[in-house]
Formats: sequence, C-alpha cells, structure tokens
Amino acid sequence: MTAEYQGDYQDLVDEISELLGVPATLENRDFELIAFGAYDSEDELDASALDPVRARSILTRRSTAAVRTWFEGFGITRATGPVRIPPTPEAGVLRGRICLPVRHRGVVLGYVWLLADDPGPSRGQLAAAMEVTVRIGALLADEAQHGADLTRELRAVLTAEPGWPYDAALAELRTALGPRADVPHTLICVAPWPATTPDDAPSLRTLPGATALCTAPWGPTAHALAVLVRLRAPDVLTPATTVATRLLERTPAPGVRPGAVGGEPAGHLGGTGSAGGGGGGDTGGRAVSGAGAGEAGGAREVGAVAAGRLGGSGGGSGGSLGATVVAGVAVGRVGLGELGGAWREAVGAARAALGDGRLGPVARWAAIGPYRLLTALPGDTADDPAVRPLLTPAHRELAHTAEVFLDCAGQAGRTAARLGIHRQTLYYRLSRVERLTGLDLADGEDRLLLHMTLKAARLP
Repeated sequence: MTAEYQGDYQDLVDEISELLGVPATLENRDFELIAFGAYDSEDELDASALDPVRARSILTRRSTAAVRTWFEGFGITRATGPVRIPPTPEAGVLRGRICLPVRHRGVVLGYVWLLADDPGPSRGQLAAAMEVTVRIGALLADEAQHGADLTRELRAVLTAEPGWPYDAALAELRTALGPRADVPHTLICVAPWPATTPDDAPSLRTLPGATALCTAPWGPTAHALAVLVRLRAPDVLTPATTVATRLLERTPAPGVRPGAVGGEPAGHLGGTGSAGGGGGGDTGGRAVSGAGAGEAGGAREVGAVAAGRLGGSGGGSGGSLGATVVAGVAVGRVGLGELGGAWREAVGAARAALGDGRLGPVARWAAIGPYRLLTALPGDTADDPAVRPLLTPAHRELAHTAEVFLDCAGQAGRTAARLGIHRQTLYYRLSRVERLTGLDLADGEDRLLLHMTLKAARLP
C-alpha cells in the first residue's frame, strides 16, 4: 500500500461504515487487509467480541488459503452485488457477513466486508454502499497501473548497461517518482524468485513502505525480486527488514504460485499461523548484471560447494541455488544517485545468506562481514589453485575443520569444542590440510588465503 493512496482508502471505508452503521473492512482480491472502518473499536478486537477469523484478519493483515477458499465458495469472485454469508461457528465465523465485491471495468479487485447480523442493512443502504465500491475500484485500478509503470522503470535501471543506458533509465525512474526520489530508501533482493512465475510478485499494497518492485535476472534461468523501500532515515532499516520478512513468508517453493498455501486444516478456518486480510477472512550462475555496476556476483555451482564441501554447523548451512530463498538488504541512502551500488549490496547480501545460513534468511549488507569483499569480486577470482584440492567431496570434513579453526581465530581449544572432537584429532586434520594445500597454518597470509577461499566457495 503506497502512502498516497492509503488515506483515500481509509476515507472510503469510513464512509461505508458510517453509511451502514456496521463495521467494514477493505481487502484486496488476495484477501489482504487494506483498511478497516471507524466503527472497529478496540473492544471489537477482543476475541470475545469478534469471531477468530475477523480478529486475526485485522491483527495480522493477511490470510490463509483455507479461509480464502471457503469464502470464495459463496461466489464472491463472480458476484456483482452484495453476497450474504451466514455465521458458521464450527469454522470460526461467529457472526454473519455481507461481502460487497469491488470491481473496475468488470474485474474484481477487492472486497468490502461488513459484520452484520440479520436483518442487517437495508437494500437501499447496500445499494448506496455499492456506489462507494465503484470509487474504491477506480482507486485500486489507478494504483495498480501506477505500480506497473514503476515496475517497468525500476527493471530498466537494474538491467541497464553502465554509462548512458543506465543514466537514462535512472533519470526516467527519478521523474516517475517525483518528490519521492529524494527521500531515504534502500533496495531489497529476494532470491532466487520462483523461475516458473517470475512476474507473479506480491502487490505493493501488501508491503508497507515499498515504492516499486520488479524482477531481475539471477543466473541463466532464475530471477530475483527487487524492491525499492522508503525509510524514515538512512540508518533505520526496520521498514526494509519487515518487508523482506513478509516476502519470505509469502514466497512459494519453485513451481508454486505465490499465495497458494497448502496444508490448511479442514475444520477451523482461522488456522494457527494464519495471516489475515480483513473482516471477511484471513486468507487470504551469475547474479544480475546491471544497475550501472557491471557484475553483481557469480552463480557458480554451489550445491556441491556449500551444501557438500563446506556443510556443517561451524560454517553455517550452505544452500544450493533454487533450494532456498533469502533476502539481502542494502545500506540506506538518500536519493537515487547510488541506486546501482545499493543493488550490488542487496545482491551481495542475498548471495552471502545463501552461502552461509548463519547470516539469513534476511541479511543486511552491513552485517555480512568478509562477504562484503568476496561478493564484490567478479566470477571465480577468489578460487585459488592451492586450496582447490581441499574443495572436493572427498575432503569435505577437512575443509569444514579448517574453516571452523579459522573462524575461531586459530584457537585449538575453541575449535575442538565446537567440532566436538579431541584436540589430537584436530591437530591431525589440520596437518592433513597443510599437506594437501601446501599452506602453512602458522603463517598469517596463508591463513588469510585459506579462510577467504573457503568463504568464497560458499557463494552462489
């Protein structure tokens, strides 16, 4: 939900609540809360006064697939007028509802939900409320078109070649944003975004603070999701980490449409862990090159490296590309002048989170330590021939031991305790590492080379 539209939605929902004298909420067509009316008091948020479905809807602002399917079973997606839904206590719906479909040019874009027991509002009152939904539909359509335009322009910036193409794309985005281009912001990279439906991204309305989003290349066949987020101040990243967390919660496994959630209980529709929409229900290789930045990172085969060669608790759980979805958050900035650098940081943080599970699932660029340097290196620059023999499946245990030893600053006692082995076993393994690589673990430069190469091997 963009800020310039939020007040308008709230005014229209309040108008319906006052017109009918009953609590009203507005959800988008994915059953995600947009606004709830003035008649919703704090008392009504109490589970004793509200049914569980509505309470969870308002408090969590999202919804479960089971609830969404149940309410859609009453034909609300096809209806052009009010639909009455009776109370169903066994499903957690303790009060009756009236659903007013919100349409624009024949397409359903959302729903207004009314808590109304029989007899409820009169036919004339409902007709007047439906007139208000026409204005809501026009507003939803206008916002969707505005977001689509920004999607095109943000993608042009992130995929532009350095030089004039990038500068021209950035100028177009700055013009489209207007005054919003000069506020603090950051970029989020969610990767890998499901390649089967790369553009099936969530609505901006469900991501408070998000200004624009688009998909960008992530490897030869996959995609990443880029989100431009407004901040209160450059050093306050809470809005961005909140958006990133919400995206990860809603990101499907590859091949699953976003929003399609399985495994819901068949009985009570307000299942635990659900996130609700509104009063009606709670359902609801090579990284990208561009942003005027050249190579943002490499996507080498990481499955055998991170999950196979370097796996284990000492170095974090490595994730193979396509098996895990993470988010990277760039440093906050004022203005768009460094948008290319912000995208490189977001991509680098996402790569680090994929390679080292201790950093994710939401990794901030400022908190990824040595990966800030390693993710900036092009291709296989960090692949050293001396260390390469250690990075084979046959020596996975030795590589893991060496990484933990170096993570522990070469302290044998800490290393043995973390690995759960005897010191003599540790010394034996380290001697094998030295023989295999030809490196001297008593030499600081050799240690640095080995440590950085082991860390780099984790990166996709």
